[in-house]
Amino acid sequence: MKKQSFEENMDRLEEVVSLLEQGDATLGESLTLFTEGSKLLAVCQKELETARQKVVKLTKGPDGAPVEENFVMEDEE
Repeated sequence: MKKQSFEENMDRLEEVVSLLEQGDATLGESLTLFTEGSKLLAVCQKELETARQKVVKLTKGPDGAPVEENFVMEDEE
């Protein structure tokens, strides 16, 4: 089985949430959907954190050349 992309996981997570919000599923189906959604959420959060750690901010150095700096969100400073 191929690994799903972030976008595919997010699409499925949205579908799971929608199905749970409709309230039409049986208790067993709801528990299965909740478990699947929880796993998808964890996978997506991990991928986002990995991507966040890779993001760098390009700034202009003293000589005008681009310089890479670690990206820090304003609320982390």
